[in-house]
Amino acid sequence: MELGLYTFADVDTNPALNKGADAARRLKNLIEEIELADQVGLDVFGLGEHHRPDYAASAPAVALAAAAVKTNNIRLTSAVTVLSSDDPVRVFQQFSTLDLISNGRAEIMAGRGSFIESFPLFGYNLEDYDQLFEEKLDLLLAIRESEQVNWTGELRAPIHGRGVYPRPLQDPLPIWVAVGGTPQSVARTGALGLPMALAIIGGEPRRFAPLIDLYHEAARRAGQDAAKLKTSINVHGFVADTTEAAADQFYGPQAEVMNRIGRERGWGPTSRAHFDQSRGPHGALFVGDPEVVAEKIIAHHKLFKNDRFLLQMAIGTMPHEQIMRGIELYGTKVAPLVRKALTAESEEAKATA
Repeated sequence: MELGLYTFADVDTNPALNKGADAARRLKNLIEEIELADQVGLDVFGLGEHHRPDYAASAPAVALAAAAVKTNNIRLTSAVTVLSSDDPVRVFQQFSTLDLISNGRAEIMAGRGSFIESFPLFGYNLEDYDQLFEEKLDLLLAIRESEQVNWTGELRAPIHGRGVYPRPLQDPLPIWVAVGGTPQSVARTGALGLPMALAIIGGEPRRFAPLIDLYHEAARRAGQDAAKLKTSINVHGFVADTTEAAADQFYGPQAEVMNRIGRERGWGPTSRAHFDQSRGPHGALFVGDPEVVAEKIIAHHKLFKNDRFLLQMAIGTMPHEQIMRGIELYGTKVAPLVRKALTAESEEAKATA
């Protein structure tokens, strides 16, 4: 199982701050975080696209390209690319370029996005929310499949015999689909035979397990090659030297973000009691010392049989030094524990087969 991180490059929402200077600081810190993740042996780093004042990552491919020249092994992916309000030609060109710069380490994680600001910003109608994603994903796959593209849809101008360049080093360029728990989205991803990233940021993760089964069943019914199917679990969490420190450091920034979003969407406010419950064995938060977090990752791998696990640690205004320590512990302590346990499980399964 691949182990990695993702973030949205949060910035302070205080209107008194110099927004340019604050974004510059955050992006500098982001590159340092990706560098460290590579150095400590993590497999993947994802950066999510947003068009809001609380995030600095509206152009993930640009930031990931900056990280590409400072890293050697870590895979670099969007998390997510809001494909519905972007142009698939440009998305492919940007990530193909990233793939060339990174010597074959780029990925696209396409999704409809959890916010809607990009739709009016780029002139799209929210009433076309679902159709936009379906059409643009279809076009993105057509571009990946063939250098010369012939494609026709309803919401975008057709392409007749045009080439899309540059072509990536990887063939094919990996494209994942991010879903938030909607069965229709899960089934569509399975039917297309694409890797699926499932976001779990609340409730009990075990309740999402049937969606993994649905994904595989939809792929089977569509005749997709089971060997090409992959799943990722994307969650919130934090690692520190002690479980107490992890909880104390993570609670404030994470709660501030969730309450801010909650006010926009009509959710009730969170509390420390709810947070502490969520970081328990059956909750959605992966917070604790390396042993606690590793045990929870291993337990959920038994449940989901996922191929990838991505942790969002840099949420809100987490101090950079705390994030860096968390990444160090994740790579040097958590990852070895998880890999050792999963290797032992695999060898035991082979022995009893």
